[in-house]
Amino acid sequence: MTAIEFNCKLISLEQDLHRFAYKLTADREEARDLVQETFLKALKYCSKYAHENNFKAWAYTILKNTFINSYRQSSRHNTCNSDTYKDFFNYYSIYSEHGLPDSEYCFKELEKVIDALQEEFKLPFKMYFEGFRYHEIADKLNIKIGTVKSRIHFARNQLREQVTR
Repeated sequence: MTAIEFNCKLISLEQDLHRFAYKLTADREEARDLVQETFLKALKYCSKYAHENNFKAWAYTILKNTFINSYRQSSRHNTCNSDTYKDFFNYYSIYSEHGLPDSEYCFKELEKVIDALQEEFKLPFKMYFEGFRYHEIADKLNIKIGTVKSRIHFARNQLREQVTR
């Protein structure tokens, strides 16, 4: 396939790619940007296209993977790393879309509810939201990872019950 044939095939897919990009992004500008990035990548990696493969599927795969990578990258940038579990609740309330418990109670009341948890649930819960991973909590508390997960789960359920009353 010559470069001209490749470019013609790619340009002929523009409308289809744009519709697919719009379905993924639900925003016209983002869809245009995504199609443009797809074109750039397709042109950059045209030598990797195997001529016996379906060209349309190849282009769609580039678009889909570009979207997924962009989504992953943006979600990493929107993640907040916190030194304390208190900051977690502060940031969480900023990004919440609907009425969550932290919007109904002031933080001091939430802290009281957390402190009222049984010690076996409270400590793993606090450590988890301080940024410790499950295996780190298990090592520090000298318990199994499954126990850590279940205690955090039970702590969340107890908090949910207390806050929604």
